[in-house]
Amino acid sequence: MGKKPGLPPGYERFRVTEQNTPDDTGCGLLHVDMDAFFAAVELRTRPELADQPVIVAGAGPRSVVTSANYPAREFGVRAAMPAAVARRLCPNAVFIPPSHGLYGEVSRGVMAIFRELTPLVEPLSLDEAFLDVSGALRRLDATPAQVAELIRQRVFAEHGITCSVGVAGVKFVAKLASGMAKPDGVLVVPTGQLLAFLHPLPVAALWGVGQRTEENLRRLGFTTVAQVAAAPLNRLRRAVGTAAAEHLHALANGRDERGVVVDVPDKSIGAERTFDTDQRDPRVLEREILRLSERVAATLRARHLRGRTVSIKVRFADFRTITRARTLAAATDVARVVHTTALALLTEAVSDAEIRLLGVRVEGLTGDDEPEQLSFEPDEPRWRDAEIAADVARSRFGAAAVRPASLLSRRSDKPT
Repeated sequence: MGKKPGLPPGYERFRVTEQNTPDDTGCGLLHVDMDAFFAAVELRTRPELADQPVIVAGAGPRSVVTSANYPAREFGVRAAMPAAVARRLCPNAVFIPPSHGLYGEVSRGVMAIFRELTPLVEPLSLDEAFLDVSGALRRLDATPAQVAELIRQRVFAEHGITCSVGVAGVKFVAKLASGMAKPDGVLVVPTGQLLAFLHPLPVAALWGVGQRTEENLRRLGFTTVAQVAAAPLNRLRRAVGTAAAEHLHALANGRDERGVVVDVPDKSIGAERTFDTDQRDPRVLEREILRLSERVAATLRARHLRGRTVSIKVRFADFRTITRARTLAAATDVARVVHTTALALLTEAVSDAEIRLLGVRVEGLTGDDEPEQLSFEPDEPRWRDAEIAADVARSRFGAAAVRPASLLSRRSDKPT
């Protein structure tokens, strides 16, 4: 096995190989991250492209890169980059359109593997999760590093993709380690070498340090984690504020009290769409609000949730972005209610302006088993019953089986 990309000089001692397994005593926290997940899923059926640069992105002029495999990354291609920029950086890349629905299916299978090993699983996204295996080691008759290797083997055997695993006693260090292990590796940070692992790293390695915070820290001479760890708190507070200073100082000294959080409740459900060309036609915008409201409400019902607040997001042609929200009298998962509220917000907030992006979101979520406020309006149609019936039809006959009439002939408007 050769040196892993992204592994700093001197960090080979932390990598698990046939000849080297660092001491993982007390390292019960794992961070598992799929390698180039969306691209890897696509390449399962196109293995002849494995050594070529491959980019997963939509075909629209404003589409962005969903994923890029490692050969494409060598040209500087990254996720969330505009696809047009990716084409300029890597003109010989093979572009593959995203297979909607497939990634969720693979993700559910991978997460099921994790939950077979430990109930303490905290998914962060489709392709990464924290696991606490401390209580499962005796049952599995394995060490944390061995569990990490077992995960890698099973994910590849059952789903044909690779993953990288960070093993540590501290949550954010496990996440750092998985990034350094990429692709397809395991990195163990022994508890006794935690600071030796952390302190040489740049300040950007600390969880929560973005570009602006990094600039503020560097302006005061903080370039490494070690310098942040040794800094007087008052000096750090001047750079980044009180809360951030205390947070970063603790992390830099290897302190992270956060454990794995299981089944974090959804705080909001939303959907958005970036138009291929800026739109100002009210009919197009109304159709898009309807489409997004349908998607959001269907997701709410699928997750057995309702929400009290409907909000919209509007990004104009000049990239100025606004949000508007309205709280309802009762929580809902009904598309008609979401649509009516979102459309009213749009009408009030926007007048004859070119729009680049529209989004609809429902917040203030509760379970759908919460007591429902009854309506005393005798003529009120049972919209929720109709939408549940449509859900059943779509589950049996496909997503296009039942749709609002105004959306039936607008296939070119499909969200990306």
